[in-house]
Amino acid sequence: MRRNRKVKILATIGPASSSEEMLKKLFKAGADVFRINMSHTDHELMRTLVGRIRAVEAAVGRPIGILADLQGPKLRVGKFANGKEALTVGQTFTLDDNPEPGTSSRVYLPHPEILSSVEAGHRLLIDDGKLELKAVKSDGRSITCTVVAGTGISDKKGVSLPDTDLPVGALTEKDRADLDAVLAASVDWVALSFVQRPEDLAEARKIARGRALIMAKIEKPQAVARLAEIIELSDALMVARGDLGVEMPLEAVPGIQKQITRAARRAGKPVVIATQMLESMITAPVPTRAEVSDVSIAVFEGADAIMLSAESAAGAYPVEAVAMMNRIATKVEADPTYAGIINAQRSEPEATGADAISLAAREIAETLKLSAIISYTASGTTGLRAARERPQVPIVALSPIVNTARRLSLLWGTHCVVSEDAIDLDDMVDRACRIALDEGFGKPGDRVIITAGVPLRTPGSTNMLRIAYVGSETH
Repeated sequence: MRRNRKVKILATIGPASSSEEMLKKLFKAGADVFRINMSHTDHELMRTLVGRIRAVEAAVGRPIGILADLQGPKLRVGKFANGKEALTVGQTFTLDDNPEPGTSSRVYLPHPEILSSVEAGHRLLIDDGKLELKAVKSDGRSITCTVVAGTGISDKKGVSLPDTDLPVGALTEKDRADLDAVLAASVDWVALSFVQRPEDLAEARKIARGRALIMAKIEKPQAVARLAEIIELSDALMVARGDLGVEMPLEAVPGIQKQITRAARRAGKPVVIATQMLESMITAPVPTRAEVSDVSIAVFEGADAIMLSAESAAGAYPVEAVAMMNRIATKVEADPTYAGIINAQRSEPEATGADAISLAAREIAETLKLSAIISYTASGTTGLRAARERPQVPIVALSPIVNTARRLSLLWGTHCVVSEDAIDLDDMVDRACRIALDEGFGKPGDRVIITAGVPLRTPGSTNMLRIAYVGSETH
């Protein structure tokens, strides 16, 4: 099955979409990668879902990527004697280390790292920003605040700290256990939540040891401030607009989304745009016009993937939501302005052989109007560099390693095929032309361009270009 679009669709699975039959429907509607949210999934269910996705993969004959999204540190206040309390703007309210039930003037905060890190003037946002507090003083055991906005607080509401750099990593004990479990289940990507600094990625990388690629979720101001360093240490980025829009002014989020997308594209790292893309389709069979426009902006910007969350996990119309996203993306990519916008954002290649070859392959393919760029890739690096160029022609990534093909299913414009390794150069060219024909990327007499590393089976050695005729003698 060949997709007629470049951007990929990432669908979250949940109660509305966890059966094998529904997963197959979602794939056929357009889902390329499935996300398992570990905030709501235990290890047994996760293994069951991975097994069902792999069964669908075998049935449809296409590599399908799996992203496991770790919960990250969830910071919450304690409970109240009455379950909730009304507050007034201007009053004093204290968060402290006393585990007694809360009152209208104080509540337990079971996070010593917050109590010791917040300084006077820092903001504390409760319940997704519905309540805003400003710290007046902090002594390490309590934080005395003034209520700036909001009228109430209730049990176990989440706490966001846009001004505070917490001295804790992105991995909790639950995350470490979840990470071990998802790696054992052979997922392809692992997303880290609430990354603040590049060091937050180091522990996950050490545990993963290359068994899965690491995606950094950008949802805190501290991460935006150190974006370049985080990009360098991650394999991909997710613009997690939900928490980003809580911790930063809502009006700043669209600009930050563009900054992150362009920075990731320059670095040749995949970038996913997530949260509330077709939110109204949780309960309605069609989206709002504003949501359609939102999805289209991410596609015009050249994001690698666009993501559905509750729309496909728990909504009433999961298949329709995926199909709608597929239709929007396909229509945008057919728009006469699309190619010009994508080309205008293209950055200079890095001074490496792989980038130079990828640039040359794109320019030759577009100049000669070739049918496809076919990249042999064992580690995935050649595929990544090819996708960074955002060519107008399709990229076909051939890999003898199924895990590599699954990982690359997240990449913009990349059609992944698991193929036996070539014996020699002639076999490589013949195999590439045959696959281009079989997969619908060329007909007899069409030309394709092939990139690979010579000698064969040498990871990261992309150094060869070859133009060949499909179904005819190689040239």
